[in-house]
Amino acid sequence: MIKSARRRRTEGAGESDTRDALVRATAQIMLEEGYAAATSRRVAAKAGIRPPLVHYYFPTMDDLYVAVFREGAEANLVRLKAALADKQPMRAVLNLHSDPLGTALQMEFIALSNHRKAIRSEIAAYTLRFREIETAAFAMLLGARGIDPRDLPAVAVSVAVTCVTRTLVLENELGITGGHDQTQRVLDDLVRLLELRPPQTGPEPEPEPE
Repeated sequence: MIKSARRRRTEGAGESDTRDALVRATAQIMLEEGYAAATSRRVAAKAGIRPPLVHYYFPTMDDLYVAVFREGAEANLVRLKAALADKQPMRAVLNLHSDPLGTALQMEFIALSNHRKAIRSEIAAYTLRFREIETAAFAMLLGARGIDPRDLPAVAVSVAVTCVTRTLVLENELGITGGHDQTQRVLDDLVRLLELRPPQTGPEPEPEPE
């Protein structure tokens, strides 16, 4: 009985390792060669396993692509929460969205989503989760600084930070840098303004009567 339980635990760990290896191999191929190169044979070769085992763990390639996307997205959610807990949350979030590797892999998935509906729905769902978390945190940050949400909606800040920074990363990879310095300065000034503005502390209490 004890030996049988140990064997099951060992086999479970081995299966998990193989599955993780396939997910990592797929992500590496997508980054290095593009999503079209991530076939079951190429993934198996990269992971160092026999090709039939790819479909043992992932019945379809869509299942594998979704697993890769979810693992990366969940890791990014953890990084986002850590960034929002930083002493300079907006600066940390700006740096997070400026990650070239993360942006490159995301663009591969966006391209893949044109042909795979399962990927499209995953991207939409995780983007919504990201935006909700980020917007809620920014709303608290802006509110603490006495900024009227009608003047500067938190969701607009979230969209601007995400879209502008990723566009700069993508253009830079293409060798397009015109206007980047000026745009980066505008972003830096906005972040500096929002983070250095003293938090709203409310009216000072009236002195107690003697």
